[in-house]
Order: sequence, then C-alpha cells, then structure tokens
Amino acid sequence: MAVVGTLVLVLGIIAIPYPGPGWLIVFAGLAILASEFEWAKRVLRYARSKYDAWTDWLGRQPLPVRFAVLTATGLVVLATLYLLNALYLVAGWAGLGGWTWLQSPLF
Repeated sequence: MAVVGTLVLVLGIIAIPYPGPGWLIVFAGLAILASEFEWAKRVLRYARSKYDAWTDWLGRQPLPVRFAVLTATGLVVLATLYLLNALYLVAGWAGLGGWTWLQSPLF
C-alpha cells in the first residue's frame, strides 16, 4: 500500500495546478499512506487544515485578488504545458508547425 499511496500522492501533486481533482488525489494518496503510517495521518490532518484555511481566506478576498490567483494558476499551467512541449504539439495538429517559438527548450 505504501507504493500505491506514494504513486497516488505524486500524481496528485502533479495535478494540483490543472483543472480537475488535484487536491482530491493528494488527499487520497495521503489517506492511503495514513492507513499504514502515523506520520501520514499527521500530514493529512495538517494539509486538510491548511487547504480549508486557504479556501476560506480566498473566499473572503475581493474579486481582483481572486482573479490574480486565477491568473497565476493559469500561468503555471501554461508554463508547464510549454515546458512539456504540449503547446507545440497542439500547434502542429492545428497546422501551425511553423510556430517554433512554441517549442520547449527541453525537447
């Protein structure tokens, strides 16, 4: 179970900035690990409290602050897609293969 929990946790961490259940996957991975390890129970409790505090804080913020957080999240997603060469791949599908500036420096 430790290997499964670790894999689920890592996938969740990777998925956090993307639309979808990133945090849910993280909490699921921690819950799997918490079935075997006491430290994971403590981390799960701590992570839940911080997540709840973050969402409460964000909910109290004015619209410009929420928009800034949304924008920052979108920039993280775009940067990741750029580095993974996904933008260049999709540009090629759309017939824009000449847009080499979309090509990742890592590939």
